[in-house]
Amino acid sequence: MAYDAVTQRDAPLSDAALSQLFTEARTRNAWSDRPVAPELLHKLYDLTKFGPTAVNATPARFLFITSPEAKARLAPLMAEGNRAKTLQAPVNLIIAQDIDFHHHLDTLFPHAPGAKDWFGEEAGRRETAFRNASLQGGYLTIAARALGLDVGPMSGFDAAGVKAEFFADSNVEPNFIINLGYGTDENLFPRSPRLSFDQAAKIL
Repeated sequence: MAYDAVTQRDAPLSDAALSQLFTEARTRNAWSDRPVAPELLHKLYDLTKFGPTAVNATPARFLFITSPEAKARLAPLMAEGNRAKTLQAPVNLIIAQDIDFHHHLDTLFPHAPGAKDWFGEEAGRRETAFRNASLQGGYLTIAARALGLDVGPMSGFDAAGVKAEFFADSNVEPNFIINLGYGTDENLFPRSPRLSFDQAAKIL
């Protein structure tokens, strides 16, 4: 029984699944008006949270923008080229990092009492928070595609403005923004080239 469990776990995903997650998936710039149910956003987080992070710090914080009122607050803070598609997408997700993530380590990393004391210096916390929240954003991208959603990640926005508008009076800072929903082929760029294995990787 144990052997069967291991072999099942080690089995690769089907080509169709890999296509949905990677080879045929595209960054979307236009969106249908099909809504995204709040229950699906909960499921998206519940998958994302299992991605590994350093000392299980999970510093990412996720703010789902769905209401017209919230979108009206976000849109002026987006770069001009990102504004229209941000308003069109049913969900805008601000992925941020909590610089004070260490306060949760007693709960999140219980087998190492005192782990929060490893992060007494803010500079070290910032580096850890940024790296691992970015990693969590990558997990969320794959989880969203696995759930049938399309994604459109963006870094063109006024970070200080987003911080002031949505995370004032906290030590949470925006990292990047993802549009979520069901994309269309409108304004879809041709697939851009990728580096070959030999250009980007080595095996030692």
